[in-house]
Formats: sequence, structure tokens, C-alpha cells
Amino acid sequence: QVLLVESGGGAVQAGGSLRLSCAASGTIGLNAMGWYRQAPGRERELVAAISNGGSPMYIESVKGRFTISRDNAKNTVYLRMGSLQPEDTAIYYCNNYGAYPFLWGPGTQVTISS
Repeated sequence: QVLLVESGGGAVQAGGSLRLSCAASGTIGLNAMGWYRQAPGRERELVAAISNGGSPMYIESVKGRFTISRDNAKNTVYLRMGSLQPEDTAIYYCNNYGAYPFLWGPGTQVTISS
């Protein structure tokens, strides 16, 4: 079982940037991976995904602001977030995309103040 550990969250002001990292304990090079988020009182939602070949996709609300990338040699997936807004406040998780999920990691808290 692959274990996932997210890091890089924090508290920043609107307009700021953060870079999240997701380190996997095993090989994820063949997996499409995604970043998800869950805001208080809301369901977890997909934010961005990246194919095993590196092709990204984003939900509409983060297009042009977030960039997903991966380093298969390090079994790590990244999410660079810019122009952050209060509505981006959530716990951010990474996991498989389009396949049975791995065990969910602890996530990393992102808090954006106006």
C-alpha cells in the first residue's frame, strides 16, 4: 500500500502563493495523480490532476492560478498555487486520479485571509 504525505500548506494573505508537495512511499510513476481539497462543511473536490505522462488538467476556478507537476524519480507530486483567494481555504490532499484511491494522507491545511 502506497502511503501519501502532503506538506507545504500554511496561512497567507490573499494574492499570495504556496507550493504543496505530496511524497509517496512507493512508485507512482504509472499512476495519474490528483490534488483534492476539502473546505469546512463541503465535500472533497478534485482541484487538478496530472497523467503519468505529465499532461495536466484543472478545474475552472483554478485555471491560470495553479500548476500541477510531478517528479517520478522522487515519487512526488507538486501543486504550485498563486493568486490565492479566501475561497481556496481548505485541507489539500493528493491521491490517485481515475483509479481506486490509495489510503488518504493527513492533508495539508491552506488558509487564505482577505
